Amino acid sequence: MAKAKKFITCDGNEAAAHVSYMFSEVAAIYPITPSSPMAEYVDEWAARGRKNLWGQTVTVQEMQSEAGAAGALHGALQAGALTTTFTASQGLLLMIPNMYKIAGELLPCVFNVSARTLASHALCIFGDHQDVMACRQTGFAMLCEGSVQEVMDLTAVAHLASLETCVPFVNFFDGFRTSHEYHKIELMDQEDIRPLVNEEYIKRFRDRAMSPERPVTRGTAENPETFFAHREASNAYYDRVPEVVEKYLGEISKITGRKYELFSYYGAKDADRMVILMGSATDTAREAVDYLNANGQKVGMISVHLYRPFSIKHLLAAVPKSVKRIAVLDRTKEPGAGGEPLYLDVKDAFYNVENRPLIVGGRYGLGSYDTTPAQIISVFNNLALPEPKNNFTIGIVDDVTFTSLPQVEEIALGGAGMFQAKFYGLGADGTVGANKNSVKIIGDNTDKYCQAYFSYDSKKSGGFTCSHLRFGDTPIRSTYLVTTPNFVACHVQAYLHMYDMTRGLQKNGTFLLNTIFEGEELEKFIPNRIKRYFAKNNISVYTINATKIAQEIGLGNRTNTILQSAFFRITRVIPIDLAVEKMKEAIVKSYGSKG
Repeated sequence: MAKAKKFITCDGNEAAAHVSYMFSEVAAIYPITPSSPMAEYVDEWAARGRKNLWGQTVTVQEMQSEAGAAGALHGALQAGALTTTFTASQGLLLMIPNMYKIAGELLPCVFNVSARTLASHALCIFGDHQDVMACRQTGFAMLCEGSVQEVMDLTAVAHLASLETCVPFVNFFDGFRTSHEYHKIELMDQEDIRPLVNEEYIKRFRDRAMSPERPVTRGTAENPETFFAHREASNAYYDRVPEVVEKYLGEISKITGRKYELFSYYGAKDADRMVILMGSATDTAREAVDYLNANGQKVGMISVHLYRPFSIKHLLAAVPKSVKRIAVLDRTKEPGAGGEPLYLDVKDAFYNVENRPLIVGGRYGLGSYDTTPAQIISVFNNLALPEPKNNFTIGIVDDVTFTSLPQVEEIALGGAGMFQAKFYGLGADGTVGANKNSVKIIGDNTDKYCQAYFSYDSKKSGGFTCSHLRFGDTPIRSTYLVTTPNFVACHVQAYLHMYDMTRGLQKNGTFLLNTIFEGEELEKFIPNRIKRYFAKNNISVYTINATKIAQEIGLGNRTNTILQSAFFRITRVIPIDLAVEKMKEAIVKSYGSKG
């Protein structure tokens, strides 16, 4: 009898923490955006007494800096405790000195990293691969996931492969785009993972712990005649990593039915052009590939999972022999280099290949800049040119150094019957929290697939926020902002005059406005261009004075629950009585411990 699938609506951080908790005895932490929720989940579960794979509660130790967390983790590993940490950005950089030591001493562990931009000409708190790319020389293996489901599925692979090979792993996924994206996904539980753990590897790790019973010399200083030879002695361990990771990817594929490889190919078997990339934009690229192939082209893409050690053998095996041109997309920038890291690695892989394809490289999505299927189509268009542009950028208009590719008009993709909604709010007005609860209610109480992502400026409280929700009957892989909504809610009436609220709103769509005005005042307040759009596109318009209702019932300026109720009543995605019941439960869960 087949095991019933369990589903959960969660974000990438919770998925990574859920699996890492199973493999951990100690978590050494120092929270930093956007990885903080992982540490917070582990701390909360430990406080509740949740057990790991060995029936123990994880010991959580919060240090006073990221460097301290890395030092504590190193010490715990030396003592024979299975240890994990969670970090990102500048925090990860502060761990690099310890990472060299941990890798040099072949201590198995996993750093879960929600990859984030590094401060350069300016601080940016959002996502790209600059931080993890700064670690690729430390000796850590690097495993990448591109969606919340992949994080749930593959985090175990990092832990299992680390225990078998003794090589530590950085397990990374895109900060914010994956770490904070809510998605209805299939749950991996302990029953799935427990059979994959070989206790011999655990025993080997314990036996290597520092102990008076097994005295060893560690941390010595070496002279030239020994250091070089000893540095090379670890080669055999790294040579094994790709095969071991491939083995565990196969085991996870058997459990989930979802096929994973070191380099996963998607697209036409006889593709003549392809892109290679890693992270959350891989799902976006799949949508672009499907669209182009449906329109008579022959294209494909590869999503990279194991980035370090980089297995040339496995990459070459994944690329169809028909491919004549390749574009490699990096979510990072290395000023002064001949190209970005992944591009140089791919180029090197084809160095000795006969009739090798033309390979160009480009950058995308720095600082969480939204990457859409249209931008990927622009990359394929570039590859079709007689002389494709190299060292390009996509998404932006670079009018200084002219690296950007021509922009392609956005196309509504994502599958038939997809419902898309946008909610414009003010930071700290509860809009984001309410929408998180809404997507969980839809995910947990219907058969629909759902996704929610939240864009906001770095001020957060008091700043602009926009929630992007999707739900439908087929799996959702649109890892970019909603551009063609069916439903738009404006929770701050002033935004009508500040932002283009109706951009992309589909014909016969719905618009909800929270406003203090009514009658003639309201008519005067709504700009004529918006009224014209409503009329031309047959938009159903609803208004509500949530501000007044909130004050009357003692909620102050917290309009979130009132507007959430309005969304459920208008869309009827679930019966309104059920919605109210589940909203009450969500409120208790979200705010019950906050007084």
